[in-house]
Amino acid sequence: MQTKRKGFFQKFLDMIETTGNRLPHPVTLFALLALLVIVLSAVVSSFGISVPHPGKEGESIEVTNLLTVEGIHYIITNMTANFIGFAPLGVVLITMLGIGLAEGSGLISAMLRGFVMSVPKQLITLGLVFAGVMSSVASDAGYVVLPPLGAVIFAALGRHPLAGLAAAFAGVSGGFSANLLLSGTDALLGELTIMSAAIIDPAYADGMNIAMNYYFIAASVFVLTIVGAWVTEKIVEPRLGEYNGEFREKVEKLTSIEKKGLLWAGLSLLVAGILVSLLVLLPGAPLRGDEADMPIIKSPFMKSLVPIIAFLFFVPGLVYGKVTKEIRNDKDVARMLSATMAAMGTFIVLSFTASQFVAFFSESNMGLVLGVYGAKFLESINLTGIPLILLFIGIAAFINLFIGSASAKWAMMAPVFVPIMMKLGYSPELTQMAYRIADSSTNIISPLMTYFAIIIAFAQKYDKKMGIGTLISVMFPYSMFFLIIWSITLIVWMLFGIDLGPGSPIHYNGN
Repeated sequence: MQTKRKGFFQKFLDMIETTGNRLPHPVTLFALLALLVIVLSAVVSSFGISVPHPGKEGESIEVTNLLTVEGIHYIITNMTANFIGFAPLGVVLITMLGIGLAEGSGLISAMLRGFVMSVPKQLITLGLVFAGVMSSVASDAGYVVLPPLGAVIFAALGRHPLAGLAAAFAGVSGGFSANLLLSGTDALLGELTIMSAAIIDPAYADGMNIAMNYYFIAASVFVLTIVGAWVTEKIVEPRLGEYNGEFREKVEKLTSIEKKGLLWAGLSLLVAGILVSLLVLLPGAPLRGDEADMPIIKSPFMKSLVPIIAFLFFVPGLVYGKVTKEIRNDKDVARMLSATMAAMGTFIVLSFTASQFVAFFSESNMGLVLGVYGAKFLESINLTGIPLILLFIGIAAFINLFIGSASAKWAMMAPVFVPIMMKLGYSPELTQMAYRIADSSTNIISPLMTYFAIIIAFAQKYDKKMGIGTLISVMFPYSMFFLIIWSITLIVWMLFGIDLGPGSPIHYNGN
């Protein structure tokens, strides 16, 4: 029996999988990077390299040696402070308290199921992709709920279930950085971007907010929904062909108690939203800013989005749980919140090593020096504007094939690329958005993405032979079209000079 030879593409996918599996766990990776920064600070400082300070006229900056007595004192005495002061840690944990209760009570699952089931059959593909994109407000909940639900819905309609699974997976993972609402992702990446911007211009960083990409990601929802639905119906579904499997499933509709719970949850969300609005819009309100021309953009409200997001998830989640009897007393609430925090254990450990890396990198001044030299190099080869942004998107997309965690990658890349882009006149907000496009678009073809194996397990219910290569071949058209169309959308946005979010311009005009 002859063994079928693998083609170039399959060999390439095998290489990605093998190389990626050889990388250490992100926790270990950040610990190694922190050690590398310490060693490099000693090596680079020995050359006496200095550059003009990018944010202070007339001053120069040198690399600080962290292997001196003073450096070692800093490392040891500030280790706890670095961890506690790591901005994404508190941001994510607070946000997840609200989202965790909404998820634990069953609210998010019921909302997604109810939305998809209410969409007309001819619009089911659009509705499924749209629900997937919107599911990022619940962090990773969409991965578990929507792909198998999409497969069931397509099977019930006589369509290939794997096409439904693929459409949902494309929306959830490929559209992870697009939403009509702010989510934990905005808070996590935004705080890392703000910390990196402070390397060059602390004053500019102080005026930034986690909603820095909101206008663009909201518009992206509709772009990706249309692209995802088109790829499903014109490329993926025809390639899969007719489904001849044994599964012809029926989707269970929402029960009367679930509908009642959703109604009361919606009303409670409305009341909570009105309360928040009154705290912002009324003259003299505590969350309203003092500046007459921008009372909302430059206000305590923009700096309070994290607890507000948590509050707007917590209230309807609590009400839904009470109506459906999933929450009977305060012990149930505590149990759900504890389960959410328990699931964040890996993130907390990751935050410890990542916080040390970020702090050491900043203390060594290597980010400043690298930013100045990197900007000079890019200027010397005349690579600016759109080609520069496209190059950065390509670099981030390639790295994403090997490191699955969006926050882990951005924690490594932001301190380097944000300062470089700022030196070239591009805002931290633009750099973050370019990164998010690359990261989301290639999530669906990365075998190292956390939920990739789970999606394969879902798919094997309908195709026992489904493996990594097969799933990637199904998802590759989504990845390619998302990356191309989304990048073009960003280019058009840049050409028109539209702000990416509240008070978040395309260009950086600092010193």
